[in-house]
Amino acid sequence: MFEVSGHNYIAGERSAHGAQTLHSHDASTGEALPFSFHGATPEEVNAAAQAAASAYPVLRSLPAERRAQFLEAIATELDALDERFIALVCRETALPAARIQGERARTSGQMRLFAQTLRRGDFYGARIDRAQPERKPLPRTDLRQYRIGLGPVAVFGASNFPLAFSTAGGDTAAALAAGCPVVFKAHSGHMATADYVADAIVRAAEKTGMPKGVFNMLYGSVGEALVKHPAIQAVGFTGSLRGGRALCDMAAARPQPIPVFAEMSSINPVLLMRDALKARGEKIAAELTASVVLGAGQFCTNPGLVVGIRSPEFTAFQQRFAQLMNEQPAQTMLNSGALKSYCHGLENLAAHPGLTRLAGAEQQGNQARPQLFKADVRLLLEGDELLQEEVFGPTTILVEAADSNELLQALHGLRGQLTATLIVEETELGDLAEVLALLEQKVGRVLFNGYPTGVEVCEAMVHGGPYPATSDARGTSVGTLSIDRFLRPVCYQNCPDALLPDALKNANPLNIARLVDGVSSTRPI
Repeated sequence: MFEVSGHNYIAGERSAHGAQTLHSHDASTGEALPFSFHGATPEEVNAAAQAAASAYPVLRSLPAERRAQFLEAIATELDALDERFIALVCRETALPAARIQGERARTSGQMRLFAQTLRRGDFYGARIDRAQPERKPLPRTDLRQYRIGLGPVAVFGASNFPLAFSTAGGDTAAALAAGCPVVFKAHSGHMATADYVADAIVRAAEKTGMPKGVFNMLYGSVGEALVKHPAIQAVGFTGSLRGGRALCDMAAARPQPIPVFAEMSSINPVLLMRDALKARGEKIAAELTASVVLGAGQFCTNPGLVVGIRSPEFTAFQQRFAQLMNEQPAQTMLNSGALKSYCHGLENLAAHPGLTRLAGAEQQGNQARPQLFKADVRLLLEGDELLQEEVFGPTTILVEAADSNELLQALHGLRGQLTATLIVEETELGDLAEVLALLEQKVGRVLFNGYPTGVEVCEAMVHGGPYPATSDARGTSVGTLSIDRFLRPVCYQNCPDALLPDALKNANPLNIARLVDGVSSTRPI
């Protein structure tokens, strides 16, 4: 039977040199759980980063098939965690067992998906421009490019997804797939969960012969020391705008600046078109309510802004939406910190003179009560800061535009977002070209007649967007494209075939698709 050790994981071993002890809590009762966790010392932070640095040249030089086997072994270990593990995660997060089981399947599934990506080989980005010695006026030498892992990656666990965005989550999976060892900072809200999962990763590493420092995990206030450590070459983060921005500033101020891929803040606007409200306004109100309160609103894609155009149908929708939001029960949030932050956000909204509360009682006790506010459209037009701030919990803000032109002007005032949703009928599609062109500049994913809560892990998914949704709009933290964040290109000029990596050799021993003289091909050259 696995026992929670509360020790840091460094180079495949457990380490507990620090005097500081931390405690995990039952999210519903606040009761301390019977585990103590040892905050990492500066020496342990250094040891973890150095272990990752030592593992990097070994890991990145392993055949992609070996890394794929490692990821699949992690998935197998995760799937084997028993009901005691599920019960423990439920206690630490107040999330229901069905949610945890589904999230575990998503976590192991994305490991297996990255294994497929490695076997397919397109992540190499192999490009070959063969020599043209007879070219005039100047000959061209042989040039070949592929991509390698950046180096050790520091990954910060998210509060709202204790499995899928945490210890063995998407950032960890993408980094390991890219050939980058990971130093993981466990989230304080679910440290026992992290201990279980870290042990599963270490077991998988041992079974597949990975280098000792391929995965390391630290507890405590180690973020700054980790980001500033010279061995760390990139950072993955999911959390608040304040936290993500602090990491970005630290990383930029290093003697050698490094990239931070931070997913931070988004209000995910939902646009309600007139014909859609005419056709199915009541249904939309019910669906939107369900999306707002799902998981106590603790999703980074939670719809925090709903915008419509003035009409009798919009008025009817508003009334029904407010009624449904009033009927929603209070829910326990992930931890006391999340509830405190939610209450603070609601206080700011309630105190704003341009906002009116349409639904929801005052907060009482230790559960989050759903809320609905209405804002004057001028707040969007004037770029009011409060309207742009994510309130992490089951609440949303309704805005009524006078007409289509005012709606478009209001959208111009939006900052970067993860998602935007259009609720629309076929009859309105011809009028949306300008709106869609604007949303493409503002968001990473545009939805039609769906709701943003729910992010599929697949090849085409984009979970990213312009600042402040993320710190780098060129990537995604969900889906196989997320591996790109932890890769960099290397070019070989006139290199002897025997010294080339397999991805670039003439014989194409990996049998992967390559761009050869501008033409995609799997053939030897």
